[in-house]
Amino acid sequence: MARLTKAQREWRPGMPKKRRSIKIMFASTVLLLEAFVVFFGTLVIFGLRRDELSPALILGAGVALSLLLVLTCAVLTRPWGIAVGWVLQLAIIAAGFLEPTMFLVGTAFALTWLYGIRTGRRLDRENAERDRAQAEWEKEHPEAAAE
Repeated sequence: MARLTKAQREWRPGMPKKRRSIKIMFASTVLLLEAFVVFFGTLVIFGLRRDELSPALILGAGVALSLLLVLTCAVLTRPWGIAVGWVLQLAIIAAGFLEPTMFLVGTAFALTWLYGIRTGRRLDRENAERDRAQAEWEKEHPEAAAE
């Protein structure tokens, strides 16, 4: 039998489902898309610069950065997770020194990252306020909430 997650172990009948963070969903989406772009960018740099730089270095660094982008999705809920995401944004922009197009691609993704974090944070605040207002209303109107 599969192990239960913490949320599954703590669940009781009638408990409201905990809302997922929109900020984390937006950030994860951006990081996963970036992982694909970095992987294909690695192939471009490999094709154009393999005579100048070691092919093992190019492929190793590119694949490592792609994997790091994917693995960062798992730590976004930690206090330092978003900071790691910002460092990775800078690393992708810095890849522009190897392939100038990456300056544009990295900047576009950094702006998308910024938008996702800011908008997600705002939507999470609005959802928390909406949930609080709903809980108050259900407390004041128990007969309507039971239906």
